[in-house]
Amino acid sequence: MRIDLVTIVVAEYDPAIEFFTGVLGFDLVEDSPSLTNDGRPKRWVVVRPPSAETGILLARADGEPQTAVVGAQVAGRVGFFLRVDDFDAAYGRMTAAGVEFVRPPRAEPYGRVAVFRDIAGNLWDLLGPAAAPPGPPGR
Repeated sequence: MRIDLVTIVVAEYDPAIEFFTGVLGFDLVEDSPSLTNDGRPKRWVVVRPPSAETGILLARADGEPQTAVVGAQVAGRVGFFLRVDDFDAAYGRMTAAGVEFVRPPRAEPYGRVAVFRDIAGNLWDLLGPAAAPPGPPGR
């Protein structure tokens, strides 16, 4: 058993695809035409971090109730967690791309963390390994 997809409701498909693939470095796994339950056109858009099993379905908001949750799917809490091997490189790349970090990097017992907003406004933790302790003084 595994979780295959989670959904993030977004305002529009293409800017969300660009954010997740161009800024975060995810793979675009699928972008297929589809239909809503009442027959209107939509797209089935899935992105996934490289080598990850769980993907994100980017769902364009359809109607006022869905539009109201764009950026607030988890009521202002950090609801998504992106773990990277090289925290400094990811943080630098994301900062250069204009990602809004709402809390700067800090060290925690479980590693380094900084909080950012995705294109929809949802909060994410960028997580990386704990910084290596300084080595012995040089001679």
